[in-house]
Amino acid sequence: MPSARLICTKVTPECPLEYTIYGYEPNPYANGFFAVFFLVCCIAHMWLGIRFSTKGYTIALTLGCAALVLGYLGRLGLYFQPFNHIPFQAQVCCLIIAPAFNSAAIYIMLKHMVELFGAKWSILEPKQYTVIFITADLISLVLQATGGGLAATAALDDEDQINLGNNVMMAGIAFQVVTLSIFAILAILYLVRRVRARALDPFSVVALETWLSVKFRWFLFGVVTAFMTIFIRCVYRIAEMRGGWGNPLMKDQITFVILEGCMLLIATSAQTVLHPGHFFPAMAHPRMHARIWTEVTEMPILSK
Repeated sequence: MPSARLICTKVTPECPLEYTIYGYEPNPYANGFFAVFFLVCCIAHMWLGIRFSTKGYTIALTLGCAALVLGYLGRLGLYFQPFNHIPFQAQVCCLIIAPAFNSAAIYIMLKHMVELFGAKWSILEPKQYTVIFITADLISLVLQATGGGLAATAALDDEDQINLGNNVMMAGIAFQVVTLSIFAILAILYLVRRVRARALDPFSVVALETWLSVKFRWFLFGVVTAFMTIFIRCVYRIAEMRGGWGNPLMKDQITFVILEGCMLLIATSAQTVLHPGHFFPAMAHPRMHARIWTEVTEMPILSK
């Protein structure tokens, strides 16, 4: 990293690429692709949200996709101006917080599943899932945004502020991992308890049709896929930041593309293609239920 007396604005013999935070030239094709992909998903979620009236889910994923677009545009900017602080700040802040919105969309889903299949077998009341986990997600979001802001606004030679920002971001991501883990445990407990109780407390007609439908099974597959890829991404980010800014893992662009970009690409794809408005109509606004339910009852169903 250059000294405080040397101000670098472009790559020169005096300011080699190794002086940048990442020590590499961000791949313009990969970052351009990610920016376009998440922009398409952002537009798709706005349209799907209007089409199916899935308000909370739509807001969460639209914001998440928008943050990813800005983040990858920032990385694309670093390709052209590797010492420019503006694209660096944009990509640090936006990429670090974006997955919290993907997580929020998953948390919202469980409330509707519990309401449909029976709340008496749940440890928490349906609304408590949203309140508790969205609150935890907001805490994680604030920590990550604060840490990203501290790191992004620090001077290149201000290692104390950079490390402080790094530690706060790492705490936010660790909190997100803990929240995801607790959510997974509660979701699995509910599923096991509800399935075991089917003989004592049969599903309602609507719940049974939903449970047996092929599309709902695909929806569950999408939720699990999104959860696992977001979890992997968060664990990677903790490992990446643990060594401080400029550590070898942070300077490994291929690992970043695979464990950051591709993981969120898979998660967002699952949450977009397997949209609940079509695959889990119980999440749609009540005024949409009659129309969507007609589609659900015409779906192929699995044998009991």
